[in-house]
Amino acid sequence: ELILIGHAGHPEVIGTLGQVPDKFHLVSSVSDVEKLQVENRQHLSYVTQTTLSVDECRDIVAALNRRFPGIKGPHQEDICYATQNRQNAVKELAKLCDVILVIGSPNSSNSNRLRELAEHCGISSYLIDSYRDIHTEWMKDAQAVGITAGASAPEVLVNEVVEYLKRSGAHEVEELTVIEEDVEFLLPKELVTVKSSHGA
Repeated sequence: ELILIGHAGHPEVIGTLGQVPDKFHLVSSVSDVEKLQVENRQHLSYVTQTTLSVDECRDIVAALNRRFPGIKGPHQEDICYATQNRQNAVKELAKLCDVILVIGSPNSSNSNRLRELAEHCGISSYLIDSYRDIHTEWMKDAQAVGITAGASAPEVLVNEVVEYLKRSGAHEVEELTVIEEDVEFLLPKELVTVKSSHGA
C-alpha cells in the first residue's frame, strides 16, 4: 500500500491519485495518520507531494514512522529541497522587509505556504500572479519590499515585478542569496535516447 503526503485538491495530488492503484492513501496531517486504516502494515511506503518542504512533512513522516515501524520512504538524497530553500529564504527576507510579494498562482501550494510563512513572521505578504496584481497602497509606508516566487513561477514574472517596482520609485534592488542550489536532475534514459535520436 502507498501513502501520499500532500494537500487534497492540489493538481499534483489529483494527478498522482489518478495514476495509481486503489491501495493509495492521502494524508495531510498527523491526525490523518492516526486515523489511517491499512490492510498490511508490513508492506507500506510513502511519497510526498514534490512542492512540500521538509518542514511541512517532518511531523507527518515522524507520525508514520511511529505508527508503522518499517514503513519505507524516499531516500534523503532523493528529496527536492527547493521548496525548503525558498521557505528558509522567506524567513531571512522577512528580517529585512516591511512587505513581501509572493509571485505564484492562487492554486499553488508552495506559493501559498510562502505567503503564510511571511505573515507568520509578522510581515504583510501578498500572493500575486503578476505585477498587474500589485496595489500601491500595500507599499505605502514600506521602506523595503521583498519579492519571492513559488516553484512554478517563471523568472520573467519576477523580472517584470522588479521592473514595475523600479518604475514605481524603488531606489535600489538587492538580491538575497540564502543558499546556492546546485542539484541537477538527469533525464530518464528513455528520454535521453529519444533526444539523441532526434539530434537534439
